[in-house]
Amino acid sequence: MTIDPICISEWLGRVEYAAGLALQQEWVERCQSGGERDRLLLLEHPHVLTLGRNSHRENVLLPLEELRRRGATVHEVGRGGDVTYHGPGQLVGYPILALEEEERDAHRYLRRLEEVLIDTLEDFSIEAQRRPPHTGVWVDSRKIAAIGVRLSKWVSSHGFALNIDCDLDWFETIVPCGIRDHGVTSMKEVLGRAPQAALVRRRLVKHFGRVMNRRIVEERPRPAKAEVFE
Repeated sequence: MTIDPICISEWLGRVEYAAGLALQQEWVERCQSGGERDRLLLLEHPHVLTLGRNSHRENVLLPLEELRRRGATVHEVGRGGDVTYHGPGQLVGYPILALEEEERDAHRYLRRLEEVLIDTLEDFSIEAQRRPPHTGVWVDSRKIAAIGVRLSKWVSSHGFALNIDCDLDWFETIVPCGIRDHGVTSMKEVLGRAPQAALVRRRLVKHFGRVMNRRIVEERPRPAKAEVFE
């Protein structure tokens, strides 16, 4: 009988982007050395624009000085994809997974992340779907979740951002993911109200464990009995 690998899920709250990047790198190195279990870092960032390896500067529509004046930072990062936005009201997930031999397919990994998000949204009566050839999750023609990952020695980092109740005006400062002909939406905009963020996280964690074939153990911010999602 095969036992699914354990993955620790941790809610970090609001984390500055640079600190989140450093934390990812730390866990990636631990995972690569075989000294640490898989981990799903869940968090929220202050206003930040990130530019992936394939980004184009012209997709940032405001000068850096104006973005800083509005309270945003800008970072160039090693994930795939173009420019995207993170901010309050958005659930960001960084899976640090040591992919097993049969999982080592970058496209398959992206599709599995999309499945996690689609199934989570279905729990809130939101019908979401893929829109090939683009990566991410959509409601009609509007993107509700962005995905950008990095695989290093088959350990994953970066991940996804699900718009729950974020300020969609920030997406007007960029061409999100370099896609000009589609808009952006959020769970609040689709439903007419914002769902409880903690409930969204809980449902996402459950689907993540099922889709990724991981046994999820939640690590709480304060000492408490660990909770296993079956």
